[in-house]
Amino acid sequence: MSTVASASYSSTRECFMTSVNSERHVFSFEGGDQLTTIGATFLVSYLFHQYIDSTHKNWEKIKTKNSRVSTINRSENYHRNWLNHIGSMSDANLNRNTLDLDAPVVKKMALEIQQHLSK
Repeated sequence: MSTVASASYSSTRECFMTSVNSERHVFSFEGGDQLTTIGATFLVSYLFHQYIDSTHKNWEKIKTKNSRVSTINRSENYHRNWLNHIGSMSDANLNRNTLDLDAPVVKKMALEIQQHLSK
C-alpha cells in the first residue's frame, strides 16, 4: 500500500490531509505531522488555556496530554500557521474530538489565540 493512499480537501480552503494508513491522516502543510500527533482541537484547547483563560481545562481530559504538550512545546514555530489552518478546517472534522468542544467554538478560540499572539 502506498504511504499516500488518499487526499481530501476541507470545505473552505485547500487543507490537505494525506492518509498514511487506514487510521492516521497527516496534514500536508508544514509541521502537519506534528499537528496530527497533537490533534487540532487539543492544540487550540491547550493554547487557549495557556494564553487566554487559565480556567479552561478541556485539554486535561486526554490521557496522552503530557506527550501532546511536549510536542506543542517543541513546535512553537508552527503555532500561528496551524491556527490559521484550523480556522479553515471542516466543522465535521473538528467535531470529531473528545474534548466536548464544537467546531465553531474551536474556530473562535483559535482566532482569539491568533489575535493574542499578534499583539
